[in-house]
Order: sequence, then C-alpha cells, then structure tokens
Amino acid sequence: MDHTGGDDGNQWEASAYDGAHSFVFEYGSGVMSLLEAEAGERVLDVGCGTGHLTAELAETGASVVGVDSAAAMIETARCTYPQCAFVQADARALPFEGAFDAVFSNAALHWVHEQERALASIAKALRPGGRFVAEMGGAGNVAAIVDAVTDELAQRGHEPVEPWYFPSVGEYATLLETHGFEVRYATLFDRPTELEEGADGLANWLEMFGDGLLAPAPPGEREAVVAAVEDALRGEQFDGDTWTADYRRLRFVAVA
Repeated sequence: MDHTGGDDGNQWEASAYDGAHSFVFEYGSGVMSLLEAEAGERVLDVGCGTGHLTAELAETGASVVGVDSAAAMIETARCTYPQCAFVQADARALPFEGAFDAVFSNAALHWVHEQERALASIAKALRPGGRFVAEMGGAGNVAAIVDAVTDELAQRGHEPVEPWYFPSVGEYATLLETHGFEVRYATLFDRPTELEEGADGLANWLEMFGDGLLAPAPPGEREAVVAAVEDALRGEQFDGDTWTADYRRLRFVAVA
C-alpha cells in the first residue's frame, strides 16, 4: 500500500507498516497472480512500500524496479532487499519512458488524487502492448469508518475531507481508456479485513492510515474523535476481540 503521490497527508512509519498492518502487502498475492510475471520481463512496482511484493516479483526471474514517494519506505526496502532496485519517485511523474513490459501496483493508487497525471505517467513508462495490473481501494471502501469519522467531525463543527480516491469499475475503466489502455478485466469486490492488535486495532489503523481523514480535527481532539468512532462502530465491526474493516477492492488488468 502506499504513498505514490506525495499528496496524501500521511506520515509513513515503515516499522508499523510491516508489523501490525502487514495485511496490506500480504493480500497482494491475489493480484500478483494476475500479473503472471515471467523471467526476463521488466516490471515496475508502483507504490512498493517496504518492498515485499517487489522482492516476490523478482523471484519469478523478472527484472523489477520498485518505486515509492515515501523516503522511509524506500530506505527500508533497500536495506531489506539489497538485491532489488528501488527508486524514490512520484507516481504522477515517473522517470521512465517505454522501459517496462508491465506495471504492477497494490493498495497504492487510491492515495493519488491526480489520477490523470498518474495514468499518463504509467502509460509513458510502459512499452507499446505492455500491461498494467493493479489493485486499489474501490467504491465504498471503508465506508463505515469514513462515515463514522465524518459524522463525528461534523458534530464538532469541522469540515470533513476525503483523503482517498475510491472509484467504481466504470469510472476507472473510463479513465484507463482515456489514457490509451484497453481494459481486459476489472472487478469490484468486498474483502472484510481483520485488523491486528485486538481492541486497539481500529485506533491503530486510523493512526497509520487516517492522518488525512482526521486532519480537520485539532490534535487535542483526535483521541476523543477516535473514541467516538470506536463507540459508533463497535456493535457492527468489533466482535469483542477483533475489529474488522469494511474493505472493498478494485482489481484490473489493462493493456497499453
């Protein structure tokens, strides 16, 4: 997951990302199977985070480059996987042209608000006929959490903001086609996701991923906002031991 564009407002901590929030890259195996990377292919992993999926892709024999806009993520990736290539770069301005057979992205693109720039940049990085395989948050992703936070912020007199971009299949397929891609496969599906760390799971999820969502609240109010959100969601999303986030994912395969 990540941090491709530099405009998400989140402060990324690589150790937390790899620890309690490791489900982000662990769920990436499904979309990786759609990529079908082959030995000798050149693959770009956009929003590589700490590099776990980049390294898995490299095990296929493909030549893989991981990019991420977060310096902390790239530093950790380089230390963990010195055999792989990692570049700090913005998805909206990738420093490549016709260099890759495939672009892969997992749980990253929904952090980029300027999708037109990102897709133009990704298309430019691909060779003609190259494929673009990705998964991102889709329409309705974490809607219960977003609604609970925005309701609490509104009650406190704060104007809510939307830090993510969660499109429908039709919306994103149209964007892809606008940038010269032919969409071969696209699906939107529910993936309820158990959060780690027990009773603290939701609060920790908001601490890791919700900086932008909570931004309208002054720092001194955020703990109270989170507590109110927990109260609002406890009946539906907490079983007494584990919080479950209402994830919905958009997965697609497109050809340049």
